[in-house]
Amino acid sequence: MQKYQKRVVDAELDELMAMLPAIALEGPRGVGKTATAQERCRTFFGMDDPAMRAIAEADMAQVLKREPPVLVDEWQKVPSSWDGVRRSVDRDPTPGRFLLTGSASPATPPTHSGADRIVSLRMRPMSLAERGVGSPSVSLGELLKGDRPDIAGSTEVGLADYVHEIVHSGFPAIRPLAGRALRLQLDGYLQRIIDTDFPEQGHLVRRPDQLYRWLAAYAAATSTTASFETIRDAASGGQQEKPAKKTTRPYRDILERLWVVDPVPAWLPSRNRLNRLAQPPKHHLADPALAARILGLDEEALLSGKSASPSISRDGALLGNLFESLVTLGIRVFAQAAEARVSHLRTQGGRQEIDLIVERADQRVIGIECKLSSSVDDGDVRHLLWLREQLGEDMLDAVVVYTGRYAYRRPDGVAVVPAALLGA
Repeated sequence: MQKYQKRVVDAELDELMAMLPAIALEGPRGVGKTATAQERCRTFFGMDDPAMRAIAEADMAQVLKREPPVLVDEWQKVPSSWDGVRRSVDRDPTPGRFLLTGSASPATPPTHSGADRIVSLRMRPMSLAERGVGSPSVSLGELLKGDRPDIAGSTEVGLADYVHEIVHSGFPAIRPLAGRALRLQLDGYLQRIIDTDFPEQGHLVRRPDQLYRWLAAYAAATSTTASFETIRDAASGGQQEKPAKKTTRPYRDILERLWVVDPVPAWLPSRNRLNRLAQPPKHHLADPALAARILGLDEEALLSGKSASPSISRDGALLGNLFESLVTLGIRVFAQAAEARVSHLRTQGGRQEIDLIVERADQRVIGIECKLSSSVDDGDVRHLLWLREQLGEDMLDAVVVYTGRYAYRRPDGVAVVPAALLGA
Protein backbone atom coordinates (compact mmCIF):
# COMPACT_ATOMS: atom_id res chain seq x y z
CA MET A 1 0.00 0.00 0.00
CA GLN A 2 1.32 3.44 -0.97
CA LYS A 3 2.35 5.49 2.06
CA TYR A 4 0.09 8.45 2.78
CA GLN A 5 1.70 11.75 1.80
CA LYS A 6 1.00 14.64 4.15
CA ARG A 7 -0.88 17.60 2.70
CA VAL A 8 -1.21 21.23 3.79
CA VAL A 9 -4.90 20.64 4.43
CA ASP A 10 -4.05 17.99 7.08
CA ALA A 11 -3.12 20.65 9.62
CA GLU A 12 -6.29 22.59 8.79
CA LEU A 13 -8.43 19.49 9.29
CA ASP A 14 -6.81 18.56 12.59
CA GLU A 15 -7.32 22.06 13.94
CA LEU A 16 -10.96 22.21 12.87
CA MET A 17 -11.92 18.68 13.92
CA ALA A 18 -10.83 19.50 17.47
CA MET A 19 -13.50 22.21 17.57
CA LEU A 20 -16.20 21.42 15.01
CA PRO A 21 -18.62 18.46 14.83
CA ALA A 22 -18.82 18.09 11.03
CA ILE A 23 -16.59 19.11 8.13
CA ALA A 24 -17.19 18.66 4.40
CA LEU A 25 -13.96 18.17 2.44
CA GLU A 26 -14.65 19.25 -1.14
CA GLY A 27 -12.66 19.20 -4.35
CA PRO A 28 -12.32 17.54 -7.77
CA ARG A 29 -12.29 13.79 -8.22
CA GLY A 30 -8.91 12.15 -7.58
CA VAL A 31 -7.50 14.97 -5.48
CA GLY A 32 -6.98 12.73 -2.43
CA LYS A 33 -9.98 13.63 -0.27
CA THR A 34 -10.84 10.06 0.72
CA ALA A 35 -7.27 9.13 1.69
CA THR A 36 -6.89 12.31 3.74
CA ALA A 37 -10.22 11.76 5.51
CA GLN A 38 -9.51 8.07 6.17
CA GLU A 39 -6.33 9.04 8.02
CA ARG A 40 -8.48 10.43 10.84
CA CYS A 41 -11.75 8.43 10.75
CA ARG A 42 -12.69 5.19 12.49
CA THR A 43 -15.82 4.41 10.45
CA PHE A 44 -16.04 4.53 6.65
CA PHE A 45 -19.22 4.69 4.57
CA GLY A 46 -18.64 5.00 0.81
CA MET A 47 -21.79 6.14 -0.97
CA ASP A 48 -20.40 5.03 -4.32
CA ASP A 49 -20.63 1.43 -3.02
CA PRO A 50 -24.14 0.16 -3.92
CA ALA A 51 -24.41 -1.91 -0.73
CA MET A 52 -23.44 0.97 1.56
CA ARG A 53 -25.62 3.36 -0.41
CA ALA A 54 -28.61 1.04 0.01
CA ILE A 55 -28.11 0.99 3.79
CA ALA A 56 -27.88 4.78 3.93
CA GLU A 57 -30.99 5.25 1.78
CA ALA A 58 -32.96 2.77 3.85
CA ASP A 59 -31.88 3.93 7.31
CA MET A 60 -29.42 6.78 7.63
CA ALA A 61 -29.33 6.26 11.40
CA GLN A 62 -27.34 3.06 10.77
CA VAL A 63 -24.56 5.24 9.33
CA LEU A 64 -24.69 8.07 11.83
CA LYS A 65 -24.61 5.99 15.00
CA ARG A 66 -21.32 4.25 14.14
CA GLU A 67 -18.10 4.94 16.05
CA PRO A 68 -16.86 8.47 15.32
CA PRO A 69 -15.24 10.05 13.50
CA VAL A 70 -17.52 8.79 10.72
CA LEU A 71 -16.47 9.35 7.11
CA VAL A 72 -19.36 9.72 4.65
CA ASP A 73 -17.51 9.44 1.33
CA GLU A 74 -19.07 10.83 -1.89
CA TRP A 75 -22.02 12.06 0.16
CA GLN A 76 -23.58 13.81 -2.87
CA LYS A 77 -24.70 10.41 -4.19
CA VAL A 78 -27.13 10.28 -1.25
CA PRO A 79 -27.99 13.97 -0.71
CA SER A 80 -30.17 13.08 2.29
CA SER A 81 -26.96 12.09 4.13
CA TRP A 82 -26.12 15.80 4.45
CA ASP A 83 -29.43 16.49 6.19
CA GLY A 84 -28.94 13.41 8.35
CA VAL A 85 -25.55 14.66 9.54
CA ARG A 86 -26.97 18.13 10.16
CA ARG A 87 -29.78 16.76 12.34
CA SER A 88 -27.35 14.52 14.23
CA VAL A 89 -25.12 17.52 14.92
CA ASP A 90 -28.15 19.44 16.20
CA ARG A 91 -28.65 16.70 18.78
CA ASP A 92 -24.97 16.25 19.65
CA PRO A 93 -22.45 18.98 18.70
CA THR A 94 -19.44 17.10 20.07
CA PRO A 95 -16.36 18.02 17.96
CA GLY A 96 -14.86 15.58 15.49
CA ARG A 97 -17.92 13.42 14.80
CA PHE A 98 -18.23 13.56 10.99
CA LEU A 99 -16.20 14.08 7.85
CA LEU A 100 -18.02 14.27 4.53
CA THR A 101 -16.20 14.15 1.20
CA GLY A 102 -17.68 15.08 -2.14
CA SER A 103 -16.45 15.34 -5.72
CA ALA A 104 -19.40 17.44 -6.81
CA SER A 105 -22.21 19.56 -5.55
CA PRO A 106 -25.32 17.35 -5.85
CA ALA A 107 -27.73 17.96 -8.72
CA THR A 108 -30.51 18.07 -6.11
CA PRO A 109 -29.24 20.11 -3.14
CA PRO A 110 -30.00 19.08 0.46
CA THR A 111 -33.07 20.66 2.02
CA HIS A 112 -30.85 22.60 4.42
CA SER A 113 -27.55 24.35 3.68
CA GLY A 114 -25.91 23.01 6.83
CA ALA A 115 -24.88 26.51 7.89
CA ASP A 116 -23.55 26.58 11.48
CA ARG A 117 -23.48 22.75 11.52
CA ILE A 118 -21.28 21.60 8.62
CA VAL A 119 -18.21 23.62 7.62
CA SER A 120 -16.81 23.20 4.09
CA LEU A 121 -13.08 22.98 3.41
CA ARG A 122 -11.60 22.99 -0.10
CA MET A 123 -8.96 20.49 -1.20
CA ARG A 124 -6.98 21.02 -4.39
CA PRO A 125 -4.33 18.97 -6.23
CA MET A 126 -0.88 18.91 -4.65
CA SER A 127 1.29 22.00 -4.68
CA LEU A 128 4.95 21.69 -5.65
CA ALA A 129 5.90 21.65 -1.96
CA GLU A 130 3.47 18.78 -1.27
CA ARG A 131 4.92 16.84 -4.22
CA GLY A 132 8.39 17.13 -2.72
CA VAL A 133 9.68 19.34 -5.53
CA GLY A 134 12.30 21.48 -3.85
CA SER A 135 12.59 22.41 -0.17
CA PRO A 136 10.58 25.58 0.57
CA SER A 137 12.54 28.38 2.25
CA VAL A 138 9.93 31.14 1.80
CA SER A 139 6.58 30.93 3.61
CA LEU A 140 3.49 32.64 2.23
CA GLY A 141 2.12 32.68 5.77
CA GLU A 142 5.19 34.64 6.95
CA LEU A 143 4.90 37.07 4.05
CA LEU A 144 1.28 37.71 5.01
CA LYS A 145 2.38 38.89 8.45
CA GLY A 146 3.74 42.01 6.78
CA ASP A 147 7.17 41.99 8.44
CA ARG A 148 9.08 41.79 5.15
CA PRO A 149 11.07 38.68 6.18
CA ASP A 150 14.51 37.91 4.80
CA ILE A 151 14.34 36.05 1.50
CA ALA A 152 17.00 33.41 0.89
CA GLY A 153 17.56 29.92 -0.48
CA SER A 154 18.53 28.16 -3.66
CA THR A 155 17.26 25.24 -5.71
CA GLU A 156 18.41 23.03 -8.57
CA VAL A 157 14.84 22.79 -9.89
CA GLY A 158 14.76 24.29 -13.38
CA LEU A 159 12.45 24.89 -16.32
CA ALA A 160 12.37 21.25 -17.47
CA ASP A 161 11.37 20.17 -13.95
CA TYR A 162 8.48 22.62 -13.85
CA VAL A 163 7.30 21.42 -17.26
CA HIS A 164 7.45 17.85 -15.94
CA GLU A 165 5.22 18.85 -13.02
CA ILE A 166 2.76 20.65 -15.28
CA VAL A 167 2.30 17.52 -17.39
CA HIS A 168 2.28 14.97 -14.55
CA SER A 169 -0.34 16.74 -12.40
CA GLY A 170 -0.93 17.06 -8.69
CA PHE A 171 -3.37 14.15 -8.52
CA PRO A 172 -1.71 11.67 -6.12
CA ALA A 173 -2.55 8.49 -8.04
CA ILE A 174 -1.75 9.92 -11.49
CA ARG A 175 1.46 11.89 -11.06
CA PRO A 176 3.81 8.88 -10.52
CA LEU A 177 2.82 7.52 -13.96
CA ALA A 178 4.68 8.16 -17.20
CA GLY A 179 4.28 7.71 -20.91
CA ARG A 180 1.21 5.96 -22.21
CA ALA A 181 -0.11 5.11 -18.75
CA LEU A 182 -0.09 8.80 -17.78
CA ARG A 183 -1.82 9.82 -21.01
CA LEU A 184 -4.50 7.16 -20.67
CA GLN A 185 -5.22 8.10 -17.05
CA LEU A 186 -5.63 11.77 -17.89
CA ASP A 187 -7.75 10.90 -20.95
CA GLY A 188 -9.91 8.68 -18.76
CA TYR A 189 -10.30 11.46 -16.19
CA LEU A 190 -11.53 13.87 -18.87
CA GLN A 191 -13.77 11.27 -20.50
CA ARG A 192 -15.41 10.40 -17.18
CA ILE A 193 -16.40 14.04 -16.76
CA ILE A 194 -18.33 13.85 -20.02
CA ASP A 195 -19.69 10.30 -19.79
CA THR A 196 -20.46 10.02 -16.05
CA ASP A 197 -20.23 13.26 -14.13
CA PHE A 198 -22.42 15.35 -16.41
CA PRO A 199 -25.30 12.80 -16.43
CA GLU A 200 -25.03 12.51 -12.63
CA GLN A 201 -25.49 16.27 -12.52
CA GLY A 202 -28.73 15.85 -14.48
CA HIS A 203 -27.30 16.99 -17.82
CA LEU A 204 -27.10 14.48 -20.67
CA VAL A 205 -24.43 15.58 -23.14
CA ARG A 206 -25.96 15.08 -26.58
CA ARG A 207 -22.84 16.27 -28.40
CA PRO A 208 -19.79 15.01 -26.46
CA ASP A 209 -17.49 16.36 -29.19
CA GLN A 210 -18.90 19.84 -28.62
CA LEU A 211 -18.26 19.71 -24.87
CA TYR A 212 -14.75 18.40 -25.49
CA ARG A 213 -14.03 21.29 -27.88
CA TRP A 214 -15.35 23.77 -25.28
CA LEU A 215 -13.07 22.24 -22.66
CA ALA A 216 -10.12 22.52 -25.06
CA ALA A 217 -10.94 26.19 -25.72
CA TYR A 218 -11.16 26.82 -21.97
CA ALA A 219 -7.82 25.05 -21.49
CA ALA A 220 -6.28 27.25 -24.19
CA ALA A 221 -7.55 30.27 -22.22
CA THR A 222 -5.65 29.20 -19.07
CA SER A 223 -4.41 32.20 -17.05
CA THR A 224 -6.21 34.69 -19.31
CA THR A 225 -9.36 36.75 -18.84
CA ALA A 226 -10.73 35.81 -22.26
CA SER A 227 -14.47 36.36 -22.45
CA PHE A 228 -16.75 33.35 -22.56
CA GLU A 229 -17.84 34.56 -25.99
CA THR A 230 -14.20 34.30 -27.11
CA ILE A 231 -13.98 30.80 -25.66
CA ARG A 232 -17.23 29.84 -27.39
CA ASP A 233 -15.88 31.16 -30.70
CA ALA A 234 -12.64 29.21 -30.24
CA ALA A 235 -14.64 26.05 -29.49
CA SER A 236 -16.28 26.28 -32.91
CA GLY A 237 -12.91 25.55 -34.54
CA GLY A 238 -13.39 28.25 -37.15
CA GLN A 239 -16.70 26.82 -38.28
CA GLN A 240 -19.44 29.28 -39.13
CA GLU A 241 -21.91 27.52 -36.83
CA LYS A 242 -20.91 27.75 -33.16
CA PRO A 243 -22.62 26.27 -30.10
CA ALA A 244 -25.45 28.35 -28.69
CA LYS A 245 -25.00 30.22 -25.41
CA LYS A 246 -27.78 28.13 -23.84
CA THR A 247 -25.72 25.05 -24.72
CA THR A 248 -22.37 26.22 -23.33
CA ARG A 249 -23.67 27.96 -20.18
CA PRO A 250 -24.46 24.60 -18.49
CA TYR A 251 -20.93 23.41 -19.36
CA ARG A 252 -19.45 26.16 -17.24
CA ASP A 253 -21.93 25.79 -14.39
CA ILE A 254 -21.56 22.02 -14.09
CA LEU A 255 -17.77 22.08 -14.41
CA GLU A 256 -17.66 24.55 -11.53
CA ARG A 257 -19.92 22.25 -9.47
CA LEU A 258 -17.46 19.44 -10.22
CA TRP A 259 -14.56 21.74 -9.18
CA VAL A 260 -12.92 21.00 -12.54
CA VAL A 261 -13.08 24.65 -13.57
CA ASP A 262 -11.42 26.74 -10.86
CA PRO A 263 -11.36 30.42 -11.94
CA VAL A 264 -9.56 33.11 -9.98
CA PRO A 265 -11.95 36.03 -9.36
CA ALA A 266 -11.07 39.64 -10.04
CA TRP A 267 -9.96 41.69 -7.04
CA LEU A 268 -12.51 44.35 -6.18
CA PRO A 269 -11.19 46.20 -3.12
CA SER A 270 -13.77 47.88 -0.94
CA ARG A 271 -11.61 50.47 0.77
CA ASN A 272 -8.77 51.21 -1.65
CA ARG A 273 -9.53 53.73 -4.35
CA LEU A 274 -8.35 51.95 -7.44
CA ASN A 275 -10.28 53.11 -10.46
CA ARG A 276 -11.34 51.27 -13.58
CA LEU A 277 -10.67 47.71 -12.44
CA ALA A 278 -11.83 45.00 -14.82
CA GLN A 279 -14.05 42.27 -13.36
CA PRO A 280 -13.70 39.12 -15.53
CA PRO A 281 -12.25 36.05 -13.78
CA LYS A 282 -8.94 34.52 -14.79
CA HIS A 283 -9.46 31.02 -16.18
CA HIS A 284 -7.90 27.91 -14.65
CA LEU A 285 -8.70 24.21 -14.70
CA ALA A 286 -8.28 22.35 -11.41
CA ASP A 287 -4.84 21.18 -12.52
CA PRO A 288 -2.73 22.47 -15.44
CA ALA A 289 -2.07 18.84 -16.45
CA LEU A 290 -5.69 18.62 -17.56
CA ALA A 291 -5.20 21.69 -19.76
CA ALA A 292 -1.98 20.32 -21.27
CA ARG A 293 -3.52 16.92 -21.94
CA ILE A 294 -6.74 18.12 -23.53
CA LEU A 295 -4.61 20.30 -25.82
CA GLY A 296 -2.40 17.32 -26.67
CA LEU A 297 0.78 18.91 -25.35
CA ASP A 298 3.53 16.85 -23.69
CA GLU A 299 6.82 18.00 -22.16
CA GLU A 300 8.64 18.10 -25.48
CA ALA A 301 5.89 20.11 -27.15
CA LEU A 302 5.75 22.65 -24.31
CA LEU A 303 9.52 23.10 -24.21
CA SER A 304 9.64 23.57 -27.98
CA GLY A 305 7.09 26.38 -27.75
CA LYS A 306 4.28 24.61 -29.61
CA SER A 307 1.09 26.69 -29.58
CA ALA A 308 -2.33 25.49 -28.56
CA SER A 309 -5.23 24.68 -30.81
CA PRO A 310 -7.83 26.17 -30.51
CA SER A 311 -6.10 29.53 -30.43
CA ILE A 312 -6.73 32.12 -27.72
CA SER A 313 -5.01 35.51 -27.68
CA ARG A 314 -2.34 35.72 -24.94
CA ASP A 315 0.90 37.47 -24.09
CA GLY A 316 3.77 35.08 -24.75
CA ALA A 317 3.84 31.30 -25.07
CA LEU A 318 1.20 28.97 -23.63
CA LEU A 319 3.89 27.47 -21.38
CA GLY A 320 4.01 30.76 -19.48
CA ASN A 321 0.27 30.53 -18.83
CA LEU A 322 0.53 26.93 -17.65
CA PHE A 323 3.43 27.84 -15.36
CA GLU A 324 1.28 30.60 -13.88
CA SER A 325 -1.51 28.05 -13.38
CA LEU A 326 0.91 25.72 -11.57
CA VAL A 327 2.04 28.55 -9.29
CA THR A 328 -1.56 29.66 -8.74
CA LEU A 329 -2.49 26.16 -7.60
CA GLY A 330 0.18 26.27 -4.89
CA ILE A 331 -0.62 29.83 -3.83
CA ARG A 332 -4.27 28.89 -3.33
CA VAL A 333 -3.33 25.90 -1.18
CA PHE A 334 -1.01 28.03 0.98
CA ALA A 335 -3.39 31.00 1.15
CA GLN A 336 -6.27 28.84 2.38
CA ALA A 337 -4.08 27.57 5.21
CA ALA A 338 -3.39 31.21 6.14
CA GLU A 339 -7.12 32.13 5.89
CA ALA A 340 -6.41 34.47 2.99
CA ARG A 341 -8.26 35.00 -0.29
CA VAL A 342 -6.73 34.84 -3.78
CA SER A 343 -7.77 37.02 -6.71
CA HIS A 344 -6.16 38.86 -9.63
CA LEU A 345 -5.95 42.50 -10.65
CA ARG A 346 -6.40 43.95 -14.09
CA THR A 347 -7.30 47.51 -15.00
CA GLN A 348 -9.67 48.09 -17.89
CA GLY A 349 -7.63 47.92 -21.06
CA GLY A 350 -4.95 45.85 -19.31
CA ARG A 351 -2.55 48.73 -18.67
CA GLN A 352 -1.76 47.32 -15.22
CA GLU A 353 -2.04 43.65 -14.30
CA ILE A 354 -1.04 41.67 -11.23
CA ASP A 355 -1.26 37.91 -11.64
CA LEU A 356 -2.31 37.18 -8.05
CA ILE A 357 -3.52 39.25 -5.12
CA VAL A 358 -3.42 37.44 -1.76
CA GLU A 359 -5.64 39.30 0.70
CA ARG A 360 -5.86 39.04 4.48
CA ALA A 361 -9.14 39.49 6.34
CA ASP A 362 -8.17 43.13 7.06
CA GLN A 363 -7.90 43.74 3.29
CA ARG A 364 -4.12 44.21 3.31
CA VAL A 365 -2.52 42.34 0.42
CA ILE A 366 0.48 40.71 -1.20
CA GLY A 367 0.93 41.21 -4.94
CA ILE A 368 2.44 38.25 -6.84
CA GLU A 369 3.68 38.06 -10.41
CA CYS A 370 4.56 34.78 -12.16
CA LYS A 371 7.43 34.84 -14.65
CA LEU A 372 8.58 32.00 -16.88
CA SER A 373 12.14 33.24 -16.73
CA SER A 374 15.42 32.42 -14.99
CA SER A 375 16.00 36.12 -14.21
CA VAL A 376 13.93 39.12 -13.09
CA ASP A 377 14.50 42.66 -14.33
CA ASP A 378 12.95 46.08 -13.67
CA GLY A 379 10.27 45.53 -16.29
CA ASP A 380 9.02 42.45 -14.46
CA VAL A 381 8.28 44.40 -11.26
CA ARG A 382 6.81 47.62 -12.64
CA HIS A 383 3.18 46.64 -11.98
CA LEU A 384 4.02 45.58 -8.44
CA LEU A 385 5.74 48.91 -7.77
CA TRP A 386 2.73 50.72 -9.23
CA LEU A 387 0.43 48.82 -6.86
CA ARG A 388 2.66 49.68 -3.91
CA GLU A 389 2.33 53.36 -4.81
CA GLN A 390 -1.46 53.04 -4.91
CA LEU A 391 -1.90 51.08 -1.68
CA GLY A 392 0.84 52.34 0.60
CA GLU A 393 0.83 50.46 3.91
CA ASP A 394 -1.98 48.20 2.71
CA MET A 395 0.60 46.50 0.46
CA LEU A 396 2.18 43.91 2.76
CA ASP A 397 4.73 42.63 0.26
CA ALA A 398 5.49 42.20 -3.43
CA VAL A 399 6.73 38.93 -4.92
CA VAL A 400 7.88 37.62 -8.28
CA VAL A 401 7.73 33.82 -8.57
CA TYR A 402 10.06 32.60 -11.33
CA THR A 403 11.97 29.59 -12.68
CA GLY A 404 15.43 30.71 -11.56
CA ARG A 405 17.63 29.23 -8.81
CA TYR A 406 17.91 31.85 -6.08
CA ALA A 407 15.54 33.52 -3.64
CA TYR A 408 16.43 37.11 -2.70
CA ARG A 409 15.11 40.63 -2.21
CA ARG A 410 15.77 43.26 -4.83
CA PRO A 411 16.98 46.73 -3.76
CA ASP A 412 13.44 48.01 -4.37
CA GLY A 413 12.11 45.51 -1.79
CA VAL A 414 10.44 43.08 -4.20
CA ALA A 415 10.96 39.43 -3.19
CA VAL A 416 12.13 37.12 -5.98
CA VAL A 417 11.33 33.48 -5.26
CA PRO A 418 11.80 30.28 -7.30
CA ALA A 419 8.48 28.42 -7.48
CA ALA A 420 10.08 25.36 -5.85
CA LEU A 421 11.08 27.40 -2.77
CA LEU A 422 7.60 28.74 -1.95
CA GLY A 423 5.61 26.98 0.76
CA ALA A 424 2.80 27.48 3.26
